[in-house]
Amino acid sequence: SYSNPETEGQLLNSFAQYFGDSLGSKTKRMPLIEETVLPGDPLLTLPVVIIGNGPSGICLSYLLSGYRPYLSPEAVHPNPVLHAKLEAARHLSIVDQDLEFLAEGLEGRSPNPVAVLFDTLLHPDADFGYGYPPVLHWKLEQHHYIPHMVLGKGPPGGAWHSMEGSMLTISFGDWMELPGLAFKEWTANKRRNMKSDRVMPEEIACYYKHYVKVMGLQKNFRDNVYITSVARLYRGTDDEDGSQLHENISTQRLQMELEEGQKSLIKRNWEVRGYQRAADGSHVPFCLFAENVALATGTFDSPGRLQVEGEDFPFVLHSMSDFGAAISKGKLRGKADPVLIVGAGLTAADAVLCAYNNNLPVLHVFRRRVTDTSLIFKQLPKTLYPEYHKVYHMMCTQSHSVDSSLHSAYTSFPEHHVLSFKPEMKCVLQSASGLKKILKFSVALVLIGSHPNLFFLKDQGHGIGHHANQPITCKGNPIEIDPYTYECTKEANLFALGPLVGDNFVRFLKGGALGITRCLAIRQKKKHELMESRDGGGDGVP
Repeated sequence: SYSNPETEGQLLNSFAQYFGDSLGSKTKRMPLIEETVLPGDPLLTLPVVIIGNGPSGICLSYLLSGYRPYLSPEAVHPNPVLHAKLEAARHLSIVDQDLEFLAEGLEGRSPNPVAVLFDTLLHPDADFGYGYPPVLHWKLEQHHYIPHMVLGKGPPGGAWHSMEGSMLTISFGDWMELPGLAFKEWTANKRRNMKSDRVMPEEIACYYKHYVKVMGLQKNFRDNVYITSVARLYRGTDDEDGSQLHENISTQRLQMELEEGQKSLIKRNWEVRGYQRAADGSHVPFCLFAENVALATGTFDSPGRLQVEGEDFPFVLHSMSDFGAAISKGKLRGKADPVLIVGAGLTAADAVLCAYNNNLPVLHVFRRRVTDTSLIFKQLPKTLYPEYHKVYHMMCTQSHSVDSSLHSAYTSFPEHHVLSFKPEMKCVLQSASGLKKILKFSVALVLIGSHPNLFFLKDQGHGIGHHANQPITCKGNPIEIDPYTYECTKEANLFALGPLVGDNFVRFLKGGALGITRCLAIRQKKKHELMESRDGGGDGVP
């Protein structure tokens, strides 16, 4: 049983010897698989490895650690049909209930039904402006613990630690919180007094880091870890292609392991390779084995690119952090030419505000019409997001036309796209009518979204999306999953959650953690029942 304290301790100690509790000089080097035979100790295979330590990975670790949500004694959900279902199974945790049955008939702003279900339990009727408290309370049931490891490049919180610190988040602070720790309670004595419920990214990052500590999850987390390969070792006999071996594992080695009886106990479905960056900057390689892998990497790895001539010039930037660094270092001070910003999303709007606040003139280029209903500004209430509506107002009222000159502080170019960047810091634009323009600028900032970087998967993950052989994107081509278990439909024992499956808001990614935990808990229970029946000789005698 995974919940056995001795077993849990052995598992964690086995991996601690490779990663260490700190990244000092005493960290032991884990041999790569080519340098050694496959370890015979089944404890060297983890049930779950989670790649990514942002809110998705943190929430999944919380549930896998044995925390279970129950209907609160006095709670009444505003949806009477859902409440009747919850009341009928009050004695069961939500993890132990039929999620498809509970989610039936619910509607929300996520394409995934379990995400909508969990969100309405944690934030009832939030989209209608109500501030109802959660209808759930949490219990730590340690016998439900499933050993796992969460691997991340930086501290817990993921990309939130690298976001521009001067901008407010798009979501309310309450919507950014994770189960069991109310964001308002945590910030009660930590924040300055603010007029709105929106918060700074750095506050969110600190909250997530603190969450891991206060919930006792640190033992499952390893920081400064970079994944280089996630590959299937072999497939079970029930798979269509039989015992297909990973090209790096010899048939002879696998046969040796099978003869030792390992297959009846454990399936090493995945081999996870990478390195951990030590305090002295050196790389400590490792190789883990896992029954299941959960992808929780988010989408901030690879900035979107225009794929045009000259985009690789050093004066063409692709991130707010690079833009902020250029400003703080004074590189744009005294420049007569304006900043060129490409994109019509919130990050581009943040860049406009940043330039505006630093007295830098802006040329703002985007493909859509300002009346396009799909523009994000159309979905944001003016009273809650005044700064973004200020940008949108400028986009509409200070646009360039054929007969007008550039405005002094800001000029927008709706329905234009970039054809190329020139070495003399000029940009060639083309309008929807085909008219070309040449603009001079001091620095260009291309902010057209970002995409996940799944280079460590076979074919960079192109085979697991809704559209075969295409890159994974959070909107156009998310990973195709079972809507209730979050297991990839095209790759067994591989799970995905968060932006990778279309849930871009923290509110909704928590549903992925619920679906995965329920799936793994069911499989664990079946495995235990099978082992008990074998131990009893098949006659049911313990």
